[in-house]
Amino acid sequence: MRALIISVDLGDPDFTAHAEEFAMLAKGAGAEIVGTLTARRDRPDAKFFIGSGKADEGVAMAQALLADIVLFDQPLSPAQQRNLERAFNLRVVDRVALILDIFALRAKSHEGKLQVELAQLQHLATRLTRMWSHLERQRGGIGMRGPGESQLEMDRRMIGAKVKTLRERLDKVERQRVTQRRARARGGALSVSLVGYTNAGKSTLFNALTRADAYAADQLFATLDTTTRRIWVEGAGSVVISDTVGFIRDLPHNLIAAFRATLEETVHADLLLHVVDAASPQRDEQIFEVNKVLAEIGAAAIPTILVYNKIDRAGLEPRVERDAHGTIARVFVSATERAGLDALRGAIAETGQIVGNNAANYQTLQSE
Repeated sequence: MRALIISVDLGDPDFTAHAEEFAMLAKGAGAEIVGTLTARRDRPDAKFFIGSGKADEGVAMAQALLADIVLFDQPLSPAQQRNLERAFNLRVVDRVALILDIFALRAKSHEGKLQVELAQLQHLATRLTRMWSHLERQRGGIGMRGPGESQLEMDRRMIGAKVKTLRERLDKVERQRVTQRRARARGGALSVSLVGYTNAGKSTLFNALTRADAYAADQLFATLDTTTRRIWVEGAGSVVISDTVGFIRDLPHNLIAAFRATLEETVHADLLLHVVDAASPQRDEQIFEVNKVLAEIGAAAIPTILVYNKIDRAGLEPRVERDAHGTIARVFVSATERAGLDALRGAIAETGQIVGNNAANYQTLQSE
């Protein structure tokens, strides 16, 4: 679809990087970007977010470029979205809906599709008052995957019933995951989860460590469905490694809630490998955003090793860094070049022993 992107600078010092990230999201959803309109504001306009003058400019631009969809890089209120769609006479998809759409596009497993549908329905429930009559002839495409346009005709009662059904089905999936985790725990295996900002190279690292063939690509949200493999690590024994969905700035809360079953793998891990794109200029902000989500899902206290991946692109050498207490804090690797992987395995073993000793001491205290 021919897309006009509207980027809004609200005084963000990293606006350019964030705008580039949104363009990647748009391309990931299959959009052909035909133009970008930039608006700078101190605060959002209540009616159009960008103000009536910029809205008029955008309408003229969309018409001249023959755009058939408008992608907005900020979350819009239902009223703002309705007003913009009336002005443009085009479908307007905001940041939240675009991320949901990419998740719908990427979800492969039954569980993943259920989780995306739940998130989309919850998002839709806040927008039932929108005027969709002028869009009824448009079918499919960006912002209309997953539940699709048939859901737009539902009232709140019907959506509520569907949401309840989806939650019940996901609760069943979660119970199955609990059973699987208990079985792994009885086997004495160290549980390790890969977490990180989307496109940091988690799946490539997962494949390098496990010799698996999980899908990996240079795109945002290439991985949605959790993949788990058991490997043998010298000094740690049997280790269960899980590759999970990546995070992103301003990840929709509905999505976090809907993907609870998937994210539970992270919450119940013994050790987190927080994978960072060492070559990204925004790596510190990305670390912050991932830590924010980890705190939101209750995983902030889990022992964590920062794994700086893609060092071949950053001109760095493989190495291990320790904190002031001598504990391993950072490991620098290249998953594609398989550099630093032995050091990472050693770090997993060393940290796993500490985790195991702490757990044993805790159980001893509990029994006294």
